[in-house]
Amino acid sequence: MILDVAAKLVLAPVLGVQAIKVRNRALHLPEASGAREGAIGSGPPLRLLIVGDSSAAGVGVPTQSLALSGQLAAALASRFSVQWHLHAKTGATTASTLRSLDTRTLQPADIVVTALGVNDVTHAVPCSLWLRRQHNLRALLRERTGAKRLYVTGLPPLGLFPLLPDPLRWVLGRTATRFDRALSRSLAGEQDCVHVPQPTDLNTNHMAADGFHPGPEIYALWANEMASRIITDWLEIQCNALIERP
Repeated sequence: MILDVAAKLVLAPVLGVQAIKVRNRALHLPEASGAREGAIGSGPPLRLLIVGDSSAAGVGVPTQSLALSGQLAAALASRFSVQWHLHAKTGATTASTLRSLDTRTLQPADIVVTALGVNDVTHAVPCSLWLRRQHNLRALLRERTGAKRLYVTGLPPLGLFPLLPDPLRWVLGRTATRFDRALSRSLAGEQDCVHVPQPTDLNTNHMAADGFHPGPEIYALWANEMASRIITDWLEIQCNALIERP
C-alpha cells in the first residue's frame, strides 16, 4: 500500500493527463436493451435481485439476454422458477447506489448479486470508506429484501484492460486488486455473504469494443460461475430448512 501511495504521488501529473485523455477518447457504449425484470424456468421459486454498475447493466452487449441478468436467470432456470429484477446504472458507485436504493421500493428477494467497485476505484474513493459503504449497502439489501444470501462480485483485473494506458493501467490495476482483497477479508465474518472473484486470466479478446466492459463470452462465464454457486448454496439452505423444521 505504501508503494501504491508513493507511486500515485510521483505519477500524479501523468495519471491526471492520461485519465482525461481516456475519458475523451473512450467509446461510450449504451446499456443493454431489454426488460429489467422477468420470470423464467420451472421448479422451486427463487427470487433474484441484481444490483450494480455498467457491467450489471449489460454495457458491452446489445440485449439483456446476453448480459449478466439474462444469462444468470437462464442458467438458474434449469433448476428454479426464477423471478428476477435488475437495478443497475452506468457510472454507479457504491455511494450513488445506496442513495438510489434508499428511495426505491425493493421487491423481496432470496438471492442478491452485487457488482460495484470499479467506479469507486476510478473516482479515487479511499478503500476504508468504500468498505464502509459496501457494508452499509449489504445491510440495506438484507433489511429491505429479506435476502438469505448475498453474492458480492469481486473487482475485475483493471490492470489488463486494453483501454487504459500505462502507468494509469498499472496504478488502477494494483488499486483494484487491493480493494478486492480487502473486500474479501471484510466478508469473512458475514455468513450470508459470498465473495465471487473475477478471473485474473482475462481474455481481452472477449471484451467489448471499448476495451473496458465485458463481451458476451465474459458475461457468460460470470453468469455460469454465479449460477453454480447459487444452485449449490440454495439447495443446501433448503435442505437445512427441512431438517430444522419441527
